Amino acid sequence: MSKMESIKIIAQNKQAHFNYFLSDFLECGISLVGTEIKSLRVHSCSIKDAYIVIRNNQAEIINMHITPYDQGNIFNHDPLRNRVLLMHKKEIRYFLEQTKRGGYTIVPTRVYFKKGKAKVEIALAKGKKLYDKRESIKERDLKRKLKNNEEY
Repeated sequence: MSKMESIKIIAQNKQAHFNYFLSDFLECGISLVGTEIKSLRVHSCSIKDAYIVIRNNQAEIINMHITPYDQGNIFNHDPLRNRVLLMHKKEIRYFLEQTKRGGYTIVPTRVYFKKGKAKVEIALAKGKKLYDKRESIKERDLKRKLKNNEEY
């Protein structure tokens, strides 16, 4: 079994790749309750507006929306609650230092299952200026044109 076969992607943050320069990717575990895991298994998750904050030496993901589970009844969870990320102290210190010193923010780039465990990939993000975004659009259009020319 190859590395990519054991990963089942649930949600991706494509907007983050457009709005930010991303670096220093890290895979983290995420602390969830029972109905949240069941919801993730049916792909009910959005990380479009999510970001990570470090408080009290813990990394928390904010604005990650996990839809309430249909059969969850009274045991359902709050869809936008803050969830703790499972990271080592050294990793937390590094990310905290970068956000304070370097003008970075921390964003989730994707949520996936790996060997049955829910994981979040996070990255340090530095905002793009408008001209950088225009450059990204030009590159994307050029790649699309080249791909279309190869098909004919």
